[in-house]
Amino acid sequence: MEKQYYVYIMTNKYNTVTYTGVTNDLIRRVTEHKEKIVEGFTSRYGINKLVYYEVADEIGIAIGREKQIKSLSRPNKVLLINKINPKWEDLFYGLLS
Repeated sequence: MEKQYYVYIMTNKYNTVTYTGVTNDLIRRVTEHKEKIVEGFTSRYGINKLVYYEVADEIGIAIGREKQIKSLSRPNKVLLINKINPKWEDLFYGLLS
C-alpha cells in the first residue's frame, strides 16, 4: 500500500485568514486544528475549516506544492480554492463518509 500525502488549505469561519499545510493523515491533522490541540497560528486565528486539499504520492512533491501554494498571493489562493470549492464549504465532513 502506497503512502499518500495531502497539501491542504484551511480558513476561519469568516474566510479571512488561510493556513496551508502538509500531512500524511488529513483527517487526524484537520481534527487537531479543529480541536486546537497544537497552539500557534491556527489556534490563535480560529482556523478550523478545511476548504481545499490535494493528494500526492511522494512527500517531496507534497512539500514542494505546499511551498508553491504558500507563495501565492491571497487572490490566487482564493482562485485555487474557488476552482474546487466555490462556496468555501468545510470539506472535512466529506472525508468521514
